[in-house]
Amino acid sequence: MTDERLITSLTNDTVKAVRALHMRKEREATGLFLAEGLKFIGEALDQGRAPRSLLVGMEARPHPLLDRAKAETIRSGGEVVTVTHPILEKISRRDNPQTVLGVFEQAYTPISAITPGSAPCWIALEQVRDPGNLGTIIRTADAAGCGGVILVGDCVDPFSVEAVRATMGSVFAVSISRVSVPEFLAWRHTWPGSVIGTRLDGSVGYRDAAIQSPALILMGNEQAGLTDELAAACDVNVKIPMRGRADSLNLAIATGIMAYAVTDALSPRS
Repeated sequence: MTDERLITSLTNDTVKAVRALHMRKEREATGLFLAEGLKFIGEALDQGRAPRSLLVGMEARPHPLLDRAKAETIRSGGEVVTVTHPILEKISRRDNPQTVLGVFEQAYTPISAITPGSAPCWIALEQVRDPGNLGTIIRTADAAGCGGVILVGDCVDPFSVEAVRATMGSVFAVSISRVSVPEFLAWRHTWPGSVIGTRLDGSVGYRDAAIQSPALILMGNEQAGLTDELAAACDVNVKIPMRGRADSLNLAIATGIMAYAVTDALSPRS
C-alpha cells in the first residue's frame, strides 16, 4: 500500500482485527501483536522491525520519528491508517490512549539457534504467570546485556499487550525463545557454561557461587518457585537472603538481582 487511509467507524474490520490482538488466541492465530506509543515504534524501527499496520490518531502531533515510521511502514509493504480518538480508546482499552499504535509480527528464536557464547548471561523462566513480571524481566535482560530470555513450559504470552507495555520497547531488542520442559532439559546438556537456579533452599548465596561463562540463570514461577525437576538440572542452586520480615521477592526483582550479580561476576576486571 502506498498511501494513508482514514477510518472513522468503530465497527470497521481493521479496528476489530487490531482490537482482537488483546486475545491470546487471536495473537497465536495471526502471529501478530500490538505495541503502543511512538517510543515503542522507534525502538522497533531501530531493530529493523517495521509495523505491518501503523495507526495514527488524528490529533497526533508532527514528529520526525512519526514521519520515519510512516515511510518505513509503507516501504516494507505495510499500511498507514489515520484513526479517530474513540477508535484509539477502543483498541487500547484506555481512556487516555497513545496517539500512535503499531501492529507487528511476533519473533521467536528457536532454541537450536541460540549461540550461548554471544552473551555472558542468559535467562530462562519456568512457567512465569504474570505478564507485567515477564515484560519487566525482558526489559531488565536488555539493560543487563543478557543474550535473551527462554520461556520454559506453560508461560504467559510475551506478546500480550500488558507484557509488551512492561518491556518499554525491549521486546524488539531481546531474543525470546519458548520450549517445553523436556525440550529444555535435553538442550540444557549442551550448555557450555554454568546453569544457575535460584531457590529459597539454595545451597550457597547468590554472590558466592563459582560461575563459568556463559551463565544461564533459571528462575521459577511467582507462586511455587523453581520446580525440583528443573532445580536438579542446575549446576548450582543459589539463594538471595531475606534479611527483613518478607519471606520472598517479586520474580522480576529477583531476576534483576541475579542478572546483574552474574554479569558483574563475569565482567573482566580492569
